[in-house]
Amino acid sequence: MGAQPPIRVLQVLGALNRAGAETWLVNVLRNLDRDQFRLDFLVHTTVAGAYDAEVRSLGSSIFPCVGPRNPLTYARTLRKILRTQGPFDVVHSHVHAYSGFVLRSARQAGVPLRIAHSHCDTSTLDAQSGTARRAYLSLMNSWIQKHATLGLAVSRQAAVSLFGANWSADPRWRISYCGIDLAPFRAHPDRAAIRGEFKIPPNAFVVGHVGRFDYQKNHKFLIEIFATLAERRPDARLLLIGEGPLRPTIEEQVVRSGLQDRVIFAGPRPDVPRLMTAAMDAFVLPSHFEGLPLVLLEAQAAGLPCLLADTVAEETTVNPALVRRLSLSQPTEAWCDELAALCRSLEHQSRGEALRVIEQSPFNILTGVARLQEIYRGATPAPAMALTKTNCGSPAPPWSADEQHESPEPEPIGQCG
Repeated sequence: MGAQPPIRVLQVLGALNRAGAETWLVNVLRNLDRDQFRLDFLVHTTVAGAYDAEVRSLGSSIFPCVGPRNPLTYARTLRKILRTQGPFDVVHSHVHAYSGFVLRSARQAGVPLRIAHSHCDTSTLDAQSGTARRAYLSLMNSWIQKHATLGLAVSRQAAVSLFGANWSADPRWRISYCGIDLAPFRAHPDRAAIRGEFKIPPNAFVVGHVGRFDYQKNHKFLIEIFATLAERRPDARLLLIGEGPLRPTIEEQVVRSGLQDRVIFAGPRPDVPRLMTAAMDAFVLPSHFEGLPLVLLEAQAAGLPCLLADTVAEETTVNPALVRRLSLSQPTEAWCDELAALCRSLEHQSRGEALRVIEQSPFNILTGVARLQEIYRGATPAPAMALTKTNCGSPAPPWSADEQHESPEPEPIGQCG
C-alpha cells in the first residue's frame, strides 16, 4: 500500500504579517509533521506579507481572496479556490465573526471539518456597535452556529466573544491555547551590542511593548504611564515594537510630551525574543481588550516583569511571580508604583527558571502542535444537514448599500494577539 496522502488544511486569515496569531500559525507550520499535514493559506490581500516567502519555502501555497466587503464577489472567489485547489479536509478560519461567511461557503463545497477560531475578545467594541454592525454580527454568529463543526478559542473571554455566554454547553466549542516557540529564548544575545543598535545606554531601564498601533493596544495610556516613569527615572527608555494606523498619532503625543529622545519606535521586527531577552527590563501591556496575547507569553519566557491591564485574559498568567494586573482606571502613578514593586520582587529570579515554567505549560508550541494535529486527524464532523436555497443560497450583504461605510472589515487576527 502506498503512503496516505496528507490531510489538507486551508487556513483563512487577513494576511501573513508579523502579529501574534499569524506568527503562531507560521510556528505551527514550522513544527508540524508536513508529511502528514499540508497547510495552505487563504488571505484577504494581494500585498505580500512578511511571512509569505517562508511559508512557500515550507511547501505551502497562498491564495488571495480579496474583497470581503463585497460578499458576492468574495463568495465566488472562495468557492473557486475550494473547488480548484482542493479538495480540502479542513477549513480553519481565523477572521473572527466573518468566519460565519467563510465556513458557510466551506460547507457548500463539502469540506467535512470546518473550524471557527476566536483569537480576540471584541465584546467591548461589539456592545458599542451601531445598527449595521449589530445586524452583521447577528448574521455571522448564526452562521457560525449552523456551519462550524468545531470552534476553538484562545481564552474563556475569546470563547464568550464569538460563541456566546453559554459556549461551554455546546460540545463543539472548546479552549485551545496557542503556543510559542521557545528555542529563541534559550539563546544568550549580547546585551550591550543589542542596546547599542538602538543607542540605548547600557545601564538604562528599558520598558518594552510589542503590538499593533491601534485602539486595542492603548498606546496613548502607555505613553502617559511612561511620562510619569520618566519623571522618576531619568535613565528610563521605552521600546515600542510594531506598526499600525495610529503610529503617527502616538509619535505626535511623544513629541508633545517631550519624550522623543527617550521613546524608540522600532517598527515590526522578526527578532522579538532577542530584544526581550537583551534589550528590555520590563514589559507593560495596558490593552483595552485582548484574547490571549502571545507577546505576554513571550515576555514571561524572557523572564521580564510584566505589568498589564486587568482586561487581559487570566490564562496568560503562566508564571504568577512575573505578572501584576491593574485597572485602566488607576492613575499613572499607581502603574509606576506597581512596576517598581514588581521589579524589586524579582531581583533574584533567573531567566532560566522563568523559561522552564513556560516549557512545562500548555503554551509550549510543541504541545500545541501535537494537540492541533489530533484535531485535524481525529475530529469527527457534525452530521451533514441538507443545504437549501433558504438557508444556503447566494449570500446577500448583511448591510444595505447605503450602510456599507458603517460596516467594518472582517477582523484581522493580528489585532487580537
